Amino acid sequence: MQGRKPVPTALKVIRGNPGKRPFTRNEPQPTGDLEEPPDYLTPSQQDIWREAVAVSPSGLLKKLDASIFETWVVAEDIYRTAALNIAKLGSALLVRSPSNGMLVPSPVLAILNRQALIKLRCAAELGFSPTARARISLNPEEPQTHWTELKKA
Repeated sequence: MQGRKPVPTALKVIRGNPGKRPFTRNEPQPTGDLEEPPDYLTPSQQDIWREAVAVSPSGLLKKLDASIFETWVVAEDIYRTAALNIAKLGSALLVRSPSNGMLVPSPVLAILNRQALIKLRCAAELGFSPTARARISLNPEEPQTHWTELKKA
């Protein structure tokens, strides 16, 4: 696929449709808010899940988003663990290689960096970053409406 990511129809209705392109007729509309974390997550991951759901705007996270959200939660947990590991080692960002004794970057840094990338990708998809939030308009006082109802108004 080339070009920009398609804009969800609901956002086209809210922002306007200056290009006058036709709306997607069968765009899925997820239902059901995310609530409790799955049982198979670790206790620390369940805490991260609950914390993130509690501070997220009402109506933003839906059950359909659970797998992306779960990926973000696990990446956040691994990231925190790696960051704590580095903090325990002090400024040991470099370690001696067991094979030749030379200084090399700590393997924990690779874990930390990889989880940061995963978190950023998931955060952009879920609307967690300031840039992503700027593209979303949720009014908690108004009931969530299907985009076709918005178009008629």
